[in-house]
Order: sequence, then C-alpha cells, then structure tokens
Amino acid sequence: MKTLWKMVSELSTTNESSPQGKIIALMNQKGGVGKTTMAFNMAHALARQSKRILCVDMDPQFNFSSMFGVNPAERPHIHHLLVNSLKELKPLHTACLLDEVIVRAKTIDGVHIDVLPAGQELSGFELTVAGINSPRQLILKKFIEKNNLRSMYDFIVIDGPPTLGLLVVNILCAVDGVLYPFVPDSFSQQGLKNIQQVLEDIREMEICPVPRNLGYIPNLFDARRKQVHADFEKIGADLGSGRMFVPFTNRVQFTKAQASRKSVFEFQANEFKEIQEQFMNMAQTVQQELMS
Repeated sequence: MKTLWKMVSELSTTNESSPQGKIIALMNQKGGVGKTTMAFNMAHALARQSKRILCVDMDPQFNFSSMFGVNPAERPHIHHLLVNSLKELKPLHTACLLDEVIVRAKTIDGVHIDVLPAGQELSGFELTVAGINSPRQLILKKFIEKNNLRSMYDFIVIDGPPTLGLLVVNILCAVDGVLYPFVPDSFSQQGLKNIQQVLEDIREMEICPVPRNLGYIPNLFDARRKQVHADFEKIGADLGSGRMFVPFTNRVQFTKAQASRKSVFEFQANEFKEIQEQFMNMAQTVQQELMS
C-alpha cells in the first residue's frame, strides 16, 4: 500500500504547473548569535502567511529540532535520509522512509510546520561520505530534488551548524537565499566573513548557482552601550552591499519564548507586538526578494 506521503509526492510530480518552493538558510560560522531562534521564528512568520513550511535541521547539536519538541535520540533523522540517498553507501543504509522521519509540529492558530530533525550522527557526515564518487557538495540538493520537496512546500527553512565544512557547503549549494544573523562584535563579524569565503569558493568551483544574500539580521543589540553602536557601524561598513534589517533588541522576549519552546507569535502580551511585527516584515521582505 502506498503511503500518503508517496501519493502526495506523485501528485506533485505530475502537476507540471505546480509552483516551486523556495529554500532559505540562516547561517553564521560564529555560534551564540541567535541563528536557531531566528530560523524558528522566521518559519512561524512564514507559516502565518499561509505558507507550507518544512524546517530542516542540519546542525548536529539539533537545537532546531528540540525547539519543536523533537528528540532525535528516539527516531531516525536527516543524516539517515542523506546516507540512504547514496547508492554507494548501501551497506550503511537505515530502514526508514522520508514520511517516517518528517515530524508534523502543531502550534496555535492552526499553524502547521513540518520538521526534518537532525541528530548527533551528522557530526560524522563528512567522514561518512568521504569515499563516494558522487559530488559530495550536492548531496542535500539532490536529496531535495529526488524527493520533490520544492513542490510540496512553499518554503524550506534550514538551520545550519556554526562551523565550516561539508555540511555548510551542502546547505549553501541547496538554497536560494541566505539570511545572516549576527551580534555586533568582532567574533560574529569574522564568522560572517568566513561564510562569505565559502560562497566565493563555491562561485569559483562553478558547481551550482551562488545563493542570494537576503540580508543581515543584527541580534542582541543593546542600544544603551556606545561600543555596540560603534561595532555595528563598523560591521555595516565592512559588509558593504546587502540589506541590513532592523536590529533585534528584545532579549527578554526571546528568552521567555525559547524557555517555553514557543515562537514569539504564541504570546498575546503587548511586549511581544514589536518583535512579532519585525518577523512578519522580515518574512514579507524575504518573499519579495526571492520572487523578484
């Protein structure tokens, strides 16, 4: 008997006029910049605009999965699916299908977001695929294409690891655009520069189109500190071209939401209105940029 996922996939394949969804990632080689929190709330903002959303966790720390209440230790995850997609690694294949791995996460107001969780095994991804003949940089991209995920979702939101390496290259080769969260300090700035260097390497290798720069997201911005303003201005000047979103200063609201594993949209208090509007505006801007 065909699974529901299989039937939906086949239906999407036969509908040639079906619009192709967009894939975005939130990236910074520096950890602690709020990347996962931004991805989580961006996904909810897009979902509240009646978009079909798939969140893909590509970080071995699986914090993105945990925010949706998913425990990867209890189930197969994206690492198993990526390995299963490679015929050369058949001895390492796991008995799991895509529709068994995807988690349907429910939130308030009827918003539904699907999640492809990560797990610690992703930390060994580069070593696992080291000996294959297929282009190792395109494993994620081909997995998405093979499973027709663009036809099933309006947006696929990927949370990447705060590192450099093959996982990051796979993400950058698979997405249409990248958002860059950062905090206004020199360490975060260097993390952005390192990611930009990876993009330059991809451009020189000509293995795939380079994703669009969807903009920089200043986070944990403490407007009371003069040094923060100075660092922010310096980073903006060094980055040059690229959209700079309004800084997020709502540290308390983020902390409250994250502690309860909720998006900022699940709070009715007036103190959350500003941050909700920021995410909705950012989601609208991303849509306009990718549709142009």
